[in-house]
Amino acid sequence: MTGLAHQIISGLASGSIYASVALALVMIYQSTHHVNFAQGEMATLSTYVCLTLIRSGIPYWGAFLATVIISFILGILVERILIRPMEDAPPLSAVGVFIGLLLLINAFDGWVWDYVIKPFPSPFGNSEAMLGGFVSPHELSETAVTLVVLLAVYLFFRHTTLGLAMRAAAYNATSSRLCGVRVNRMLMLGWGLAAAIGGIAGMMVAPIVFLDPYMMTGILLYAFAGALLGGIDNPLGAVIGGFLVGVLENLFGAYIVGTELKLTVALIIIIAVLLVRPTGLFGRAVQTRV
Repeated sequence: MTGLAHQIISGLASGSIYASVALALVMIYQSTHHVNFAQGEMATLSTYVCLTLIRSGIPYWGAFLATVIISFILGILVERILIRPMEDAPPLSAVGVFIGLLLLINAFDGWVWDYVIKPFPSPFGNSEAMLGGFVSPHELSETAVTLVVLLAVYLFFRHTTLGLAMRAAAYNATSSRLCGVRVNRMLMLGWGLAAAIGGIAGMMVAPIVFLDPYMMTGILLYAFAGALLGGIDNPLGAVIGGFLVGVLENLFGAYIVGTELKLTVALIIIIAVLLVRPTGLFGRAVQTRV
């Protein structure tokens, strides 16, 4: 039972990161109906920026805040320069743009910071494990930070006029324009917010997995599985799905497939959801009359 409890608690800590990246994926999917395959690479770039600021002498939390702002601006630029011109393009063209952006950012990271694995500092110390030895201080703190971010995003979308306008623009752009909402501006802010959330996830996970240009590759796959499991059109469902994937990954890795094959758990979840319930656990089934 002790081992099982450890796997569940550790899985929830990992799931908090998957949940935040899944939320970013869903935010972009709602506005563009495309999956941003470069979400992980954008988060990795943000983490490299944070490490550079820390090494230049800026305190961690100052570098953290500056990186969130830079990530927000990066998301806005990506939407304005790359995505908006593709608004009426075929779906496969947009997929090509996302994959191209992924490869471009990955190559840029390797060119500027090389491909050597780098340690990333944790602001939460390296003291002994907590909660009976089940979880490290950083894992517990990263979960708390992620939950605070998710709560802030929820309150923003539910209880602010700007958040309501962004939700309306994502759900029905035509009706929103008729109501006076500047849809393009709302979508641009949505991209910025998604990039900022991804950047926070990158900075929280880097002390555990270490930093290199491929740091977020596996995490993006788990996050995508979480988004599909919870519902690719449901932000709350994606968050719940991210936590579920984190727990399932640890349990399957410890007791069934082994740690070397844990990544296959995400692939199995993706295939199972697409075959059994494509809308996910909390997604909406949309019917269209022809």
